[in-house]
Amino acid sequence: MAVAKQTSSRRTRSEPLVPAVSAEPPCPRPAPGPQDLVDYWLDVGQRTILFLDALRQRAENIVAHERAGKPPLLDFDFEVVAEARCFERPTNYSLLKITRVGEDCLEDCLQPGLPPVVVFDPRAGHGPGIGGFKRESEVGLALQAGHPTYFVSFAPEPVAGQTLHDVLRTLRRFLEEVGRRHPGEPPVLYGNCQAGWAITMLAADCQGLVGTAVLNGSPLSYWAGEPGVNPMRTGAGFTGGMWTAHLLSDLGDGRFDGAWLVQNFEALKPEGVWSKYADLFERVRTERERFLDFERWWNGFYVLGREEILAITENLFVGNRLEQGLVRLCQHCNVDLRRIRNPLV
Repeated sequence: MAVAKQTSSRRTRSEPLVPAVSAEPPCPRPAPGPQDLVDYWLDVGQRTILFLDALRQRAENIVAHERAGKPPLLDFDFEVVAEARCFERPTNYSLLKITRVGEDCLEDCLQPGLPPVVVFDPRAGHGPGIGGFKRESEVGLALQAGHPTYFVSFAPEPVAGQTLHDVLRTLRRFLEEVGRRHPGEPPVLYGNCQAGWAITMLAADCQGLVGTAVLNGSPLSYWAGEPGVNPMRTGAGFTGGMWTAHLLSDLGDGRFDGAWLVQNFEALKPEGVWSKYADLFERVRTERERFLDFERWWNGFYVLGREEILAITENLFVGNRLEQGLVRLCQHCNVDLRRIRNPLV
């Protein structure tokens, strides 16, 4: 009997639980009355006012940022340790060292023996800041872990005539400066978007890199993927490839407005632009500050030189030469991904 009872209990436990069906029918939802209609339109009106006020504040933030000279949007104190405008082949880049986190001096947070971290911010239409404009960013996480942290920034306007090769040489000079300050400790490199493929080109040139490189959202092959899915690829086929970069650079007197690149990002996923404003309208009381913080960076447009945007378009987006090992940095060196020896994440 004991065995029978135990078997029965096991069988009972293995049977799926069936929710009890209520004998009473569910209460019908009352039809909306005049007061519900008043409450609805009152809520819509209040949300609309708060939504438009957030857009007004965004515009004021953009104007204030431009009047201030578009400084890097970092939530950390820093000092300039290398200025590429002073190099033999000048560029508009600078190397920053993070010195303070809020009220804490950086030296109080560092742990001895940890390698330095260098965060490369993408120069793809926006200004510098996405890697460090809040405490939960890549800069903030590196500091929390106790690493000496550096940030590669850039000015709104390029130096006249600077090329992609000049920029890569500048980045290598920055890494040499970090290595001089931290001998025997290969730095950990973080690169988002454009900065990621720039780091990859450094790792794949004739000198190479030492140390781990982390690439976030950095495409290295531009013809891969399912055909007919990517809207930008289809659009480029209709518009004809590189001539638009030539035309816009000519209209800008040798300057390519980064706002065009930002527009391309939004064209990749148009529904994302709608969702951004829809989410703000739906949760305007709680999402306002987050929206304004992000838009302050998203709408800070920077400029590229004609030589840079044409080299990027020809070698990467249209030519796909990075994957093929055909990007020529100088007369004696091509970028070859098979040459990479340092770890990539």
